[in-house]
Amino acid sequence: MKQQVIISQDINAELSQAIAACEHDKLIILTDTVTHRLCLPLLHGCPELSAAHVITIPSADVNKSIESLTHVWQELGSHGATRHSCLINLGGGMVTDLGGFAASTFKRGINFINIPTTLLAMVDASVGGKTGINFNGLKNEIGVFGDSRFVILDTHFLHTLDAENICSGYAEMLKHGLISNAAMWAQLVNFDLESACRHEPEAITALQQMVADSVAVKEHIVTADPHEHGLRKALNLGHTFGHAFESWSLRRKPVLHGYAVAWGLVAELYLSAVKCGFPTERMRQTVQFIHEHYGRLPITCADYAELIELMHHDKKNRGNEINVTLLQNMGELRIDQTLTEAEIKEALDFFREG
Repeated sequence: MKQQVIISQDINAELSQAIAACEHDKLIILTDTVTHRLCLPLLHGCPELSAAHVITIPSADVNKSIESLTHVWQELGSHGATRHSCLINLGGGMVTDLGGFAASTFKRGINFINIPTTLLAMVDASVGGKTGINFNGLKNEIGVFGDSRFVILDTHFLHTLDAENICSGYAEMLKHGLISNAAMWAQLVNFDLESACRHEPEAITALQQMVADSVAVKEHIVTADPHEHGLRKALNLGHTFGHAFESWSLRRKPVLHGYAVAWGLVAELYLSAVKCGFPTERMRQTVQFIHEHYGRLPITCADYAELIELMHHDKKNRGNEINVTLLQNMGELRIDQTLTEAEIKEALDFFREG
């Protein structure tokens, strides 16, 4: 059954309707410690949740782990969940990824509803059916494809976010603009992101429509290629380097996923310009936007070998070749591009110095 994405105007009414459309003998809500405090109270107007059991796990991506997953499975079992129950994932990408994986595997699969509460989860993690956990020091190493029945997107949750989490989600929106068209990209690089970070009403209102446009890009791609055999690889732009940056950081001081993706875009747009003829001026304009809002990851030449080793673990690879998605121009994809170690080091040089 196709996942239904709802751009919310009334979160409690729309959640009630979504619950009614899902077979359920029990309702369970998965939150983390932050969304339990800040976001769950916003759902008190949904009467169906009055008897729901709430599972709360620690926040932050380091807790997207086998231990947290096991805890969720144990809670589902001990509170009488059956294959006819429904799990509501209320949180950012960590909660929707882990909750989706728990729901997709418990009793061989139960219904679940995603209510993303971060900008990153709204435009990326909660849409598209990818679920999973981090394992053995690697991002999203274990998981399955499993669609939620509904995704309810409500930008009122953005008021619960700090500036860093708004920037984190915006990086995925920037990626969607790059793989879509020049008009969408231009709107994104010219948007006053700092106003949105300050929760200024006009900026949040503008961001709501931009979120809807961004989700539409991902929905179109995922519908055409649900299991990433071709077109869906467009969504990997920025992620080969980005996941390596993120895993490198996990071993030191963890960074938000969107920051790692933004930094990955810098390296991969450079390679797009060098290998595929991506317009240099557009590359530099995007890189400047990223430097202004995301800063830089403090890597040195001494880190290159570790980063390359991490890239070799990327799920997109074939054999021992590092596989990357690049662009010839806005919306003009060059998927399944392979990189030499010399090219990777050149891109890392540009990332540090460009």
